[in-house]
Order: sequence, then C-alpha cells, then structure tokens
Amino acid sequence: MSVNDPIADMLTRVRNGAMSNLAVVAMPHSIIKEEIARILKEEGFIDGYEVVEGEKPYLKTLRIKLKYVGERRQRTPVITGLERISRPGRRVYTQKSDIPWVLAGMGIAILSTPKGVMTGQRARQLGIGGELLCKVW
Repeated sequence: MSVNDPIADMLTRVRNGAMSNLAVVAMPHSIIKEEIARILKEEGFIDGYEVVEGEKPYLKTLRIKLKYVGERRQRTPVITGLERISRPGRRVYTQKSDIPWVLAGMGIAILSTPKGVMTGQRARQLGIGGELLCKVW
C-alpha cells in the first residue's frame, strides 16, 4: 500500500495504538521515522524502539514500545496527543523566534533542521529554525 505522508501514518499508528492500549506498534522503517522515535524516547514519551531487519535488506520495520502510567485497569498512555503540522501539500517552516511552545512547555515540537531532526527547545538553544514536523503532548 502506498502512503503519501509516511510521518502522518507513523503518528496515526502511535495514536491508535495508545488509544487501544497496545504494547507495541509496528510500521515500515525510514530514517526520519527513526529520528522521531529517538526524540520521543529521549523526551520520555515512549519506552523504546527497535529496527527489525526484514527478509530483504530494504524491508526494515520500526517497532515502537508505547509507555503507560498507572495500574493495569486504570493505565493511561503518556502520549495524550499528536498533531502533524507540515504536510506534503503544505510545508510549514519556522524561524528560531517563531518556534511554538506546546502546552506551555509540557509538550514538544519536533523540527527538521539543517543540523538534523530535533526538538523545538534544542533548536532555540542552537538558534536555528526549520520545518515544523509535528507537536507531541
């Protein structure tokens, strides 16, 4: 199946998996998706991720282990919201001074910058802007 926006597909799989209380969600691998998963791990939104080799070298799978809070019956996902900002039909670029704060600092904005994929806070520290990929809270 062909996907026009692989990042939106990744975010939708994570959102749906969290709403369904799944332990792990899987998706086709790409470098940008792996970088987004790395940021989510560093910021504490997920427990971990792994890249699984397929039968052929180009058929890799990215598995994301979702993180929950609470006991078995009352457990709630750490990720309460994901929003795709820049899409293939409408790219959204931001300067260092215009990087948005997500929920007054409780969430993160993920940017693709000339120095790699990073959070909005890190981009502010480095004084660079870039393409605003998504917001996570």
